[in-house]
Amino acid sequence: MCGLSGEIRFDGRPADPTAVERMNEQLEGRGPDGQGTWHRGPVALGHRRLKIIDLTDRGAQPMTDARGELTGVFNGCVYNYPELREELRALGHRFESTSDTEVVLKAYRQWGTDCVDHFKGMFAFAIAEHRTGRLVLARDRLGIKPLYLAHTPGRLRFASTLPALLAAGDVDTSLDPAALHQYLSWHATVAAPRTVLNGVRKLPPATVRVVEPDGTHRDHCYWQPSYTRRDEYAGMSADEWRDAVLEALRTAVRRRMVADVPVGVLLSGGLDSSLIVALLADEGQRGLKTFSVGFESEGGEEGDEFAYSDLVAGEFGTDHRRLMVPSHRVSTALEGAVAAMSEPMISHDVVAFHLLAEQVSKEVKVVQSGQGADEVFAGYHWYPRLADTTREDEPRRYADTYFDRSHDDVARILRPDLVPGHDVSGRFVDAHMAVPGAETALDAALRLDTHVMLVDDPVKRVDNMTMAWGLEARVPFLDHELVELAAACPPELKLADGGKGVLKAAGRKLLPVEVVDRPKGYFPVPAIRHMAGPVLQRVREALEAPEARRRGLFRPSYVSELLAAPDAHRTRRGNNALWQIALLEIWLQTHGIK
Repeated sequence: MCGLSGEIRFDGRPADPTAVERMNEQLEGRGPDGQGTWHRGPVALGHRRLKIIDLTDRGAQPMTDARGELTGVFNGCVYNYPELREELRALGHRFESTSDTEVVLKAYRQWGTDCVDHFKGMFAFAIAEHRTGRLVLARDRLGIKPLYLAHTPGRLRFASTLPALLAAGDVDTSLDPAALHQYLSWHATVAAPRTVLNGVRKLPPATVRVVEPDGTHRDHCYWQPSYTRRDEYAGMSADEWRDAVLEALRTAVRRRMVADVPVGVLLSGGLDSSLIVALLADEGQRGLKTFSVGFESEGGEEGDEFAYSDLVAGEFGTDHRRLMVPSHRVSTALEGAVAAMSEPMISHDVVAFHLLAEQVSKEVKVVQSGQGADEVFAGYHWYPRLADTTREDEPRRYADTYFDRSHDDVARILRPDLVPGHDVSGRFVDAHMAVPGAETALDAALRLDTHVMLVDDPVKRVDNMTMAWGLEARVPFLDHELVELAAACPPELKLADGGKGVLKAAGRKLLPVEVVDRPKGYFPVPAIRHMAGPVLQRVREALEAPEARRRGLFRPSYVSELLAAPDAHRTRRGNNALWQIALLEIWLQTHGIK
């Protein structure tokens, strides 16, 4: 829930509350229910509130603790906050609200930066220590909640979105060649701390940053599960693994029902979201609101999977809504989706999530989503290929399998001065996979996908698109205890049954067989995949605009080649190459980046 922003200065000048107010205004979609700012000397904090827990004004932010020693802003939800509140009460703390924000402040006062080890949830927060002048920033283990940073001499600004930092002003918007390389290589994934802008970085997941009054800082990564076979699970049978995964998922789903408002489910009709619905029904939920989206067919490709979502909704008696989007709405909806992007994202379902979130937010403020299951439990079709190699050869196999294009191909696309002198994307994969703690080739690939690619592609997508409409999306498959269990699970159990084998086995205990054994689905948006008329027109406008010509990101011959045959050029992964370059240019123009 919510959006946060702030500034700390290191040059002896007071913080600029008007800059924080500009950031706050830009974050309105994330928090339509209230706003507040606070400043004291070199520090200023801002907050936009989405009321989910403690709907009274006692839960308003920025929040200062009763002793007047700490002021903080918080985005997300700590699902175990009721238990932590009782623990903290027993330690002598008194509470004035029933909000999880106050629990975060009291937990910090009790445990310092180790408070994050006690939190089960998704969060980003900033806490200012009045006495020391220190500022503490933190992000949850899987990076579900974002935190962007803009550092200039004498000052650090931070916010829940990149556009909020742009609204504050004085940001270096020159393009980062290494980030552009990752964008074009890695299906638009730009790994933390980079963004495509040199002047904006992001706090990595599972990180606490302590910023001192003189501008120095230190980072602490507080969590990284081991992708190895562990002694406590030795000798477990396939059925025992199935039951352990199902119980961990049940706990994760139950945790994410904590709210003072109703919680719905985004139901695609696939295994993952269907399991969430089934577990909620098993917990006694009645009248659960579920939502799905579909798109008009284009190029002979079907654009909806309503048959499956209808089946699950009927099986468990949910209050189901489905949204069918005609192709002409895709191009107009694209504008709103790009405006909501903190970074350029090329996956087609970004438009689907944006349109769906708009409708869902009219009925509920919180939903659960099946995001993350494919990365955590090896559900994609390319994982068997990634498993079929040695641990040492995995980086090369990963790049060959997953990257959109090679370093040489990137060099043929970009303006020469924007091409790094070496394969920065390949080296990133090499370095990440060389770190100890991953036993097999598949373990190394899943670790990279779960802790890097997932964070800066699917998870970011869901957060940006839902929060743009004041809708909080909770992702039980990224419960950190479930992820720890899955990391230890033998690869063969995840690869079984065409992928996600252990999860499918759990699904067979609860779901209709047609749902468990169906072909893998996705959010298809045929109008983008096949460059339908209105979408192609928007792409042409962007690439031929004066701003694009002045910027000159891509070699003109390459752009002309793509525009001459819009649906013919595909990346190695089969994605539309024209869409990938056009989306970047549309994003830059939308956010006023010269």
